[in-house]
Amino acid sequence: MQTRNKFFDDMSQLMTNAMGVAQGAKTEAETAMKGMVDRWLADRDFVTREEFDAMRAMAQKAREENEALAARLTALEAKAKPKAK
Repeated sequence: MQTRNKFFDDMSQLMTNAMGVAQGAKTEAETAMKGMVDRWLADRDFVTREEFDAMRAMAQKAREENEALAARLTALEAKAKPKAK
């Protein structure tokens, strides 16, 4: 028959409680750090991914329109030049 030792029971309970406190401290530290990072990012003028993608699409469209207009201008200039005889 095995008897339970009160010392080991108390130590076990103490370690369990200490782990609970450590877990709580870890969660609290993570929450505080996330809040600090969120505030730091909010203070910066970073754009969101959606804003960046929208601006990139607008720039791509403008680039394509510019290339089409340049080709049209080149064709009109070639047509307008008098042909040398």
